[in-house]
Amino acid sequence: MGFTEKQEAMVKDSWEIMKKNIPQLSLRFFSLILEIAPAAKNMFSFLKDSNEIPQNNPKLKAHAVKVFKMTCESAIQLREKGEVVVGETTLKYLGSVHLQKGVIDPHFEVVKEALLRTVKEAMGEKWSEEMKEALGEAYDQLAAAIKAEMHAEAAAA
Repeated sequence: MGFTEKQEAMVKDSWEIMKKNIPQLSLRFFSLILEIAPAAKNMFSFLKDSNEIPQNNPKLKAHAVKVFKMTCESAIQLREKGEVVVGETTLKYLGSVHLQKGVIDPHFEVVKEALLRTVKEAMGEKWSEEMKEALGEAYDQLAAAIKAEMHAEAAAA
């Protein structure tokens, strides 16, 4: 059926609410990632040598914002184009970095779960099963684009 206008609106609404509280939500997002998969800590340069999640680390915040924002952009693209289109240089970079860090499919699921739980907490009563499905679909399509680039790069190596 494709991504609907309503789904796109729900993802955009969640991003608008989340933008107001990025520092706290970024910390929550990474706390959830490490709660779900403690070993993931070593995959992030800004967490590797730390025993705790750094409160004011700009790299942590920037990474969380990228995940949140790119998921929102994916929803807009799914609605407009029927697919996620990430700029070629951005996609090549994302594929390369994720490949170098040893990211595998289950890692994308950990990030998805952390993302959904973070948004759910941020949205409070506005959260719904429909919103979860819309965000999940937008994230899955973004992850699929990154994974495809990772596979292409690995095959070329």
